[in-house]
Amino acid sequence: MYNRAMVTKEALEQRLHAALRAGNDLEKRTLRMVLTAWKLAEVDRGEPLDDQATLSVFQKEAKSRQEAIADAERAQRAELADAARAELELLQTFLPQPLDPQELEQLARSVIAETGAQGPQQMGQVMKELMPRVQGRADGKQVSQVVQSLLAAH
Repeated sequence: MYNRAMVTKEALEQRLHAALRAGNDLEKRTLRMVLTAWKLAEVDRGEPLDDQATLSVFQKEAKSRQEAIADAERAQRAELADAARAELELLQTFLPQPLDPQELEQLARSVIAETGAQGPQQMGQVMKELMPRVQGRADGKQVSQVVQSLLAAH
């Protein structure tokens, strides 16, 4: 899926215990929230999480921090924004590296060629093929915009 090794729940728990022993409040707080979200996701699914579901947990937690940063900035609460930024930075170490715009466009062009899409009416077909390839590395809105612009040019 991507080049970062998938994290196991046990590895996160060990890292949490190390953070507890070291008194690392940032890591302690962030890992506790991730582990809670992980366990809730397992309960919802009724089974252990696979790699894709694990990635989804980290993505949701990261998105939550991005929203918290925006809310704190609107409320002019710099200390809350800084805390959320630090948590987001830690979470990003578990996420795959995002695609840069050129890589995304190149990947979209190759999928368009593979599917033989000729115009905007075939966007759904292209998105269906492209989204699994960019999973966790690009936002769906961003992917949609790139595909739209490329198909409009056809």
